[in-house]
Amino acid sequence: MTTQLQFSLRTFGKTNLQITPIGLGMMEFSGGGKGLLRNAFPVIPQEEKNAIVKAALEGGINWFDTAELYGAGMSEASTAAALKASGKCNGDVLVATKWWPLFRTARNIPITIQDRLRFLDGFSIDLYMVHQPLGLSAHDKEMMAMADLVEAGKIRSVGVSNFSAKQMRQAHETLQKRGLPLAVNQVKYSLLDRAIERNGILATAKELGVTIIAYTSLESGLLTGKYHKNPELLEKKSSFYRTRLKQGIEKSRSLVAELEAIGIKYNATAAQVALNWVVSFHGETIVTIPGATKVRQAEESAGAMHFRLSAEELARLDELSRAIR
Repeated sequence: MTTQLQFSLRTFGKTNLQITPIGLGMMEFSGGGKGLLRNAFPVIPQEEKNAIVKAALEGGINWFDTAELYGAGMSEASTAAALKASGKCNGDVLVATKWWPLFRTARNIPITIQDRLRFLDGFSIDLYMVHQPLGLSAHDKEMMAMADLVEAGKIRSVGVSNFSAKQMRQAHETLQKRGLPLAVNQVKYSLLDRAIERNGILATAKELGVTIIAYTSLESGLLTGKYHKNPELLEKKSSFYRTRLKQGIEKSRSLVAELEAIGIKYNATAAQVALNWVVSFHGETIVTIPGATKVRQAEESAGAMHFRLSAEELARLDELSRAIR
């Protein structure tokens, strides 16, 4: 496998912020923090976090996706520390983070931005997203507050996460009044979950020039093939994940077998082929943010950008994916 990236840089929507098709999701850096996800992930020593980020950087990844929700600042602070440990300064990479709207109004946005910047410790917020469409204010007020942050130089671009097609269009129209594009909508998308192709989100994103940031593109490890080979690994998962993964093993068996078969050609893993498909099948519209708790996972995710699937391979995986019910 060549070490040269086989993909050109893309942008967050109609901004000038250039990104690799694969970024690194930082939710796994939440462990040891506060808030809703404080106990959802194991505590990773900062030295290991440094090594994970270094591996991502060395593999060519140039952006990192975190959020207020991820340990109430723990992930943001850990990401900043890891970037500095790799010798990175502000402007060397791009950082995306998110505002948590639950039980809050848009008036909270200009207040808590200071916390985001404090935790990021000198790294700018290149993309700031509303994490869920569940706030106490109308979305137009949230977008106006976000636009104020752009004008104040606190953030560089605005996005949303988990917004429907209608909500995304409304956010876009509000930002347009301020002369800004809606950069992204971050939603779930994978070979096993293609709902955005049916519910209008993908079509609307393409129409408006909004980038889709896909999360859970490996379906919590199901598309790596490890649970198909070693189902006993499921016993180490929480009951929530265990039930869902067990249901998915048989349904996805033929798809995973094809991912592995294609991977042989490129000296790649099933996971790398799955990620490559996500960022290739719809052109440049979709990018993805796999997470990592180990260095090898970051290396593997970055490695998915070092080959290109053929049109025939993309179509074959599409066919197998659509056959799954």
